[in-house]
Amino acid sequence: FLVLHGHRIHFSTLQITNEIFPVWTYSYLVLLFPVFILTDYVRYKPVINLQGISFIITWLLLLFGQGVKTMQVVEFFYGMVTATEVAYYAYIYSVVSPEHYQKVSGYCRSATLVAYTAASVLAQLLVSLANLSYFYLNVISLASVSMAFLFSLFLPMPKKSMFFHAKPSKEGPPKPPGKDAVLEEPQKDHEPGGQEVVTVSGNPYDGHWSSPKPESVVLRVFVQWLQDLKECYSSKHLFYWSLWWSFSTAGFNQVLNYVQVLWDYKAPGQSSIIYNGAVEAIATFGGALAAFAVGYVKVNWDLLGELALAIFSVVNAGSLFLMHYTTSIWACYAGFLLFKTGYMLLITIAVFQIAVNLSVERYALVFGINTFIALVIQTVITVIVVDQGGLRLPVRIQFLVYGSYFAVIAGIFLMRSIFIIYSTKCRKRVQSSATSQNPYGPHPEEPKNN
Repeated sequence: FLVLHGHRIHFSTLQITNEIFPVWTYSYLVLLFPVFILTDYVRYKPVINLQGISFIITWLLLLFGQGVKTMQVVEFFYGMVTATEVAYYAYIYSVVSPEHYQKVSGYCRSATLVAYTAASVLAQLLVSLANLSYFYLNVISLASVSMAFLFSLFLPMPKKSMFFHAKPSKEGPPKPPGKDAVLEEPQKDHEPGGQEVVTVSGNPYDGHWSSPKPESVVLRVFVQWLQDLKECYSSKHLFYWSLWWSFSTAGFNQVLNYVQVLWDYKAPGQSSIIYNGAVEAIATFGGALAAFAVGYVKVNWDLLGELALAIFSVVNAGSLFLMHYTTSIWACYAGFLLFKTGYMLLITIAVFQIAVNLSVERYALVFGINTFIALVIQTVITVIVVDQGGLRLPVRIQFLVYGSYFAVIAGIFLMRSIFIIYSTKCRKRVQSSATSQNPYGPHPEEPKNN
């Protein structure tokens, strides 16, 4: 935003908000699904290379382009960049063995957060202390993404993918106890009691294709996706976490896309010192600490998970209302810190909850679908609230809408959590009553295995 609103390229706030930024949302939505299919078909690496090329084009146009149309092309290529992120994470899972999935997931998330924090701190220092222009900050970014593209050329090419190039299992129906046995009874040692678990085989072709296969490979893969998704979302626990994921991610992306426009409205950059980079760095670091802390918090997420979603959604709504009503840029910064930290905490918990219910391959599929749904919701919000053909609301009023949006999410999950807690207490009372009436019978909480 500061580059587009700066001295070399000077667009009005309305042009940036209503004509340029929405293109990213539309491009991301249109490109995500085709890129997801292409990623699996070409086995990841070519799409990672495409992401590097898109990064380079984005920054070249941002540095040397002129005019609204050119900046809309920039947003299109940045939509390509974000859509192709799925290739990187799928690639990581394809080149390591399953026992390392959890570790590499942590490494990827940590590396991303640390790099984002370091970049924000460096940008703030260069602007505040060295008085460096935004043009040269973007030159540094161009050099960085160019190096990343060169490194991507030397990545090894995976031999398999999730669906198109998956290797069918050569084992017969009887399988020795081991990994599958653990998957069938995860609640014994790994999962909290009472949690719904979707048990699916790690290989997408195990047990699914005993019937004749469709002639078309594309049709076969499409049918496979439908079967997997139906099996995954049959878990109510996973369904509601995915529902929160999609709606909250849509709101989070919308806030992230327009927050710097709001900051400029509260404290115009030409008349005040800008600390946007420092605020982004602190918010990201706070999110990293919150994500790290999740691994050490022991909570019955089946019982209290949706209450946590409701409480933190209230915090998110409150922080956005604060950003709308305050006239102080510092209060606006504080609201953003609360908002981003709360979202990063909950999205990490959501990832964990989905991970304990699914194999990692299905996790990647569910993550892609959740992201696609989030983009559909975000596109609807953009068309109604931001776009020239919609209400075209000023950025200050937009944040009132976003705060109300998260308040509705909080209300839905608060009602759900009250229902869950009340139902659990009722079941315990019934079980306690049955035990007192039949003290010599089998304990209702420990049914005999047949």
